[in-house]
Amino acid sequence: MSPRLLRRLLELLPTLLLLVTITFLMLHAAPGGPFDAERALPEATRVQLEARYHLDQPLWRQYLIYLGDLARGDLGPSYQYPDRSVAELIASGLPVSALLGSLAMSLALIAGMSLGIVAAMKPHRLQDRAVMAFAVAGLSVPNFVLAPLLILLMAVGLHWLPAGGWSGEPRQLLLPVIALALPQIATIARLTRAAMLEVMQTPWIRTARAKGLSESRIVLRHALRPVLLPVISYLGPAAAGTLTGSVVIEQIFGLPGVGRHFVLGAMNRDYGLVLGVVLIYGTLIVLFNFIVDLLYARLDPRQRE
Repeated sequence: MSPRLLRRLLELLPTLLLLVTITFLMLHAAPGGPFDAERALPEATRVQLEARYHLDQPLWRQYLIYLGDLARGDLGPSYQYPDRSVAELIASGLPVSALLGSLAMSLALIAGMSLGIVAAMKPHRLQDRAVMAFAVAGLSVPNFVLAPLLILLMAVGLHWLPAGGWSGEPRQLLLPVIALALPQIATIARLTRAAMLEVMQTPWIRTARAKGLSESRIVLRHALRPVLLPVISYLGPAAAGTLTGSVVIEQIFGLPGVGRHFVLGAMNRDYGLVLGVVLIYGTLIVLFNFIVDLLYARLDPRQRE
């Protein structure tokens, strides 16, 4: 393993610790608490609840208690769901979120690279302008605006797809996946187009054309690998955008994923649940960035040194 990758691996734990610390302080700095409801609790009940969850302790002690539980693999209890732990809530929603995110990333890669290659093969022509117009539209419309528009068109207007909910049917994920993937498709299409235009002007491509190779063979055998480099480098930010975007998408479409738990936990001041979701998302993003570094080093030997 190269020193660069080893250094990135050693940065994982400090990064996650900093993320947990900042989230912990921000949650406790926000007004209100987990037991502030419309109907005020009796004082004796409130005192018992705060003592049970260590909320009567100073902030620094609460932080150390949480880190101690975390070191033992315990994400702590949920304040709003006392019969279930944070780990159980996350485990129940993680499969849906993982399926949604993986499908969205796969669609973004396949569609984005295909559109970028199509646009680059005939620059400044109709197909190139159409792809670039689509990319601008995809970057301009946020997914929390796109999602209701898709529901109005595909579910309410045409009755082709369900508007939301989750019963395990694959067709219920089509609209959420499209809404989540569209901004990433637009960005990857632009990156692929720019990289392909640059690669197609290189000497080895001109040599391949002089040998009489077809354009499809030139793209697949000679141009695709260098074009992958900027796309691979973008996968880290793309994964972060997909994960954070899934929080909104899951809420709009009523999917029982981790993002929905995050929203409900933030609204109810469920400190343990919010911290658990942030830790899981942060771990996934950091690990995905590390995998991207490995892939980049694999494709570009200069990064292995």
